[in-house]
Amino acid sequence: MKIQKSLAILFLYIYSSVSSPIPEIPSFLKVCHRNDPQLSDCIKESINLLKPYLKNGIKELQVPPCEPLHIKNIDIDQSSGPIYVHAKYKNISIFGGTNTVPKSIKLDFDKNRMRLKLYIPRLEMITNYNLDGKIMMLPIAGNGVGHGNFTDIDAIITLQMERYRNQDTQLIHQKVDDIYVDFEIGRATVHLENLFDGDATMSSAMNLFLNDNWRTVVAEIKPQLEETIGELIKNFMNNIFSVFPEDSLLPP
Repeated sequence: MKIQKSLAILFLYIYSSVSSPIPEIPSFLKVCHRNDPQLSDCIKESINLLKPYLKNGIKELQVPPCEPLHIKNIDIDQSSGPIYVHAKYKNISIFGGTNTVPKSIKLDFDKNRMRLKLYIPRLEMITNYNLDGKIMMLPIAGNGVGHGNFTDIDAIITLQMERYRNQDTQLIHQKVDDIYVDFEIGRATVHLENLFDGDATMSSAMNLFLNDNWRTVVAEIKPQLEETIGELIKNFMNNIFSVFPEDSLLPP
């Protein structure tokens, strides 16, 4: 009997050591039930509740501070159409992202897909830039600090999800397998310091030209920007999904 009891205790100890407990859902993550007829409204409320926590980041979910959002670098190599530019942006800070307003959320459980429509009133960007090329046949070159203001942004984000089994817990989790981002900007203004080696006259003229033709400029670099934004959102979502099983985040 003593041997059997000892084996039972050993078994329980090994099991408790190997198995990973399901983490408790924190208060800032609102749990929505997939069978809720008002599921879309519930998820919108969940996003709104989460926004204040995103400003300073969420360490337990490995989410960095988002106000401002820091991006190490974005490289743009555009060599077709009216834009021929090689540009490098470093130490990018984006302000205003946590003011995003969820307009609608649609889930397709059969295709395991989520579609979000978001509105962002205003984004401000500060970055170090280095660029060289031509914009609508006009030469442009510079190396310095760049400023951008973008208002009335409508974004559509489509997430293609995939289920997988966590090998430690044997529970089902979700992950973002693919993402599609499309955005439209209502208005944009930019100012690039130190264009043409600091030539004040040429810099002023080029900044004026860029602001008069911002739609053309944005349209050409938009695909690369959407891809970069998509990767940021994908990583953010997967950080949350990797911690909590599907039935914890979205129970029946």
